[in-house]
Amino acid sequence: MRRLIATTAIAASISMMLAANTAQARDQIRIVGSSTIFPLTTKVAEYFGKTTGEPAPVVESTGSGGGFKLFCGGIGAEYPDIVDASRQITGSETAICAANSVRNISEIKIGYDGIVLMGGRNAPTMSLTARQLYLALARTVPVQGASVPNPNVKWSDIDADLPDIPIRVYGPPPTSGTRDLMGQLLMDKGCATFSDIASLEASDPESFRLLCRTIREDGAYIAAGENDRLVISKLEKDPKSYGIMGFNNLDRNRDTMQGVSINGVAPDYDTILDGSYPGSRALYLYVKDDHQQLVRTLGSFISTYTSDTVIGEEGLLAENGLVPLPDDERAEALAGAKKFVGN
Repeated sequence: MRRLIATTAIAASISMMLAANTAQARDQIRIVGSSTIFPLTTKVAEYFGKTTGEPAPVVESTGSGGGFKLFCGGIGAEYPDIVDASRQITGSETAICAANSVRNISEIKIGYDGIVLMGGRNAPTMSLTARQLYLALARTVPVQGASVPNPNVKWSDIDADLPDIPIRVYGPPPTSGTRDLMGQLLMDKGCATFSDIASLEASDPESFRLLCRTIREDGAYIAAGENDRLVISKLEKDPKSYGIMGFNNLDRNRDTMQGVSINGVAPDYDTILDGSYPGSRALYLYVKDDHQQLVRTLGSFISTYTSDTVIGEEGLLAENGLVPLPDDERAEALAGAKKFVGN
């Protein structure tokens, strides 16, 4: 009975908040989140506006972590309706959402992308192992059984066969989902090739993550913010630098950019979709279900975003670097979006 009363009280509280915001209801959807998905969602927003005559959603690049922070702030017209994310929401973020009455959230997978190391067309061609990438970017690395500040200044310090140029990598900031996944998908794999560190993953996972994912801050790695176009511009001008970005940035700029193979696997559509490329990842939309009452176009926008015209094999986003979902996952995405149809 107490649980029923508490649940009823929560529902009533949300209803009151929604009622209080009815006068402030928006026609324009607000989207925050991943810098990787930002150009894709911007395309969808523009397409939605042109094909429906409705106001195009406002899309803001905040990084996945920054997007979830804003999204989980509460229910109401002043809070974002959608987060586009290059990783799944974490348990701690879900708890923050719940504490602020954001409990009804839909997760919709829209496709795949990869975290790639890329350089300009005039940059030296490289093929790295995950271990070599870790030795290039980690703050501390193992030397004779001890963890020491990273001594590698040039790529050739790691392996004589690598270019004899300074290590200079532009990459995502801590708020970015790309940074999170870079740690999980690439840094962890390279770090775990050292047996004494690998043993920590089971016995002391926090120490393992600290050793593997803490990025150096001595100038070899430059946190470049959430403006991917700015990073590409830097790579074009500086043939001795590289950048860590989403695959769609490489795909959209094939004429000026080249990807770096990791563990002998080049980043392309097939290797990202089948998971053989080490940095492959799924991309998501998180939608605040309760905001259907506040933003009248939310349902039609989600229906548009999940349509074959947008995320299908020959859809708008496939033309812009998204690796489309296989059929079974596509069916799941459509099922997740079904609740919005007609709203």
